[in-house]
Amino acid sequence: MPLSTFIMTSSSILHIICMGALLCCLLPSSYALVLKDRPILKYGTAWKKEETSSLVHQAIKAGFRHIDTACQPRHYREDLVGEGWKAAAKELNLERKDLWLQTKFSGLGAHSEDNIPYDKDAPLETRVRQSLAKSLHHLQTDYIDSWIMHGPENNWDDHFKVWRTIEEAVDEGKVLQLGLSNFYRLEDVVWAYDHARIKPKVVQNRFYLDSGHDVEIRAFCKEKDIEYQSFWTLTANRDAYLHPEALELAKEKGLSPEGLFYAFCMALGISPMDGSTDEVHMKEDIALMNRIRSGEKIFADSNEMGIIGNALGTTNWNTILDEEDEL
Repeated sequence: MPLSTFIMTSSSILHIICMGALLCCLLPSSYALVLKDRPILKYGTAWKKEETSSLVHQAIKAGFRHIDTACQPRHYREDLVGEGWKAAAKELNLERKDLWLQTKFSGLGAHSEDNIPYDKDAPLETRVRQSLAKSLHHLQTDYIDSWIMHGPENNWDDHFKVWRTIEEAVDEGKVLQLGLSNFYRLEDVVWAYDHARIKPKVVQNRFYLDSGHDVEIRAFCKEKDIEYQSFWTLTANRDAYLHPEALELAKEKGLSPEGLFYAFCMALGISPMDGSTDEVHMKEDIALMNRIRSGEKIFADSNEMGIIGNALGTTNWNTILDEEDEL
């Protein structure tokens, strides 16, 4: 069975200023390690380059507790993520358990030829182990909360060489859970899930029209209690949250259009990557998330959801299967 094409991550665009001021309150640390308390905004660190440390520091101060990165120097400064969370933790008197760190193993094709974080000539299993050792060193920690396979290998034999190796890391206590990223065919996700000893707890994909917004994959994730994480969430969906009806709804809710779209995604059970580089927007996003976590329904009914959903361009965008599910 062929694997889906590995699609590289891309940075999210900045938010525009919120329509209404929102008060920021810190996310309780108990959310950091209780994955069932999802969906939740995660701070994405791709493309932050030399500013990564200061931005991670700002994000944690604003209230983010889930941080996403990768052992992929081409697009991430994983070492500066480590510096950023350590500085923020020291300032805020946080412990390692108060934060949730997610990183990735990236295959050879995901790296620049002159900057590969492991021995490219080593056996695949060795490359995976070397990547984890580097991630632990970069992030200044002795365990990873969530370790993701950044994209498909060229064949299933190699896929399971990687997967069996990252399963070993869970057995050894170095990693708490595993996940998949850039898998865009339902049959690939199902096959990987069914043949894994330790099941993936995360699917992280680009949320865009070309993949049909992963309608079937999101339904599978809901069925199997897998967290679906989205990236390129804002960049790929401008038409859905910048059309006149959506702008009017955002104004009514006291949110920016981007904030309204994050609320839409979380109402569908999606945990978006939030890559904001603006401190005010970080605080606005955390305030929005805390409104949702406190039980507030941002959308009154499915008709309000449809204002955005029907503009996505994807049929059957709503994978909320039960009428009684919270919006």
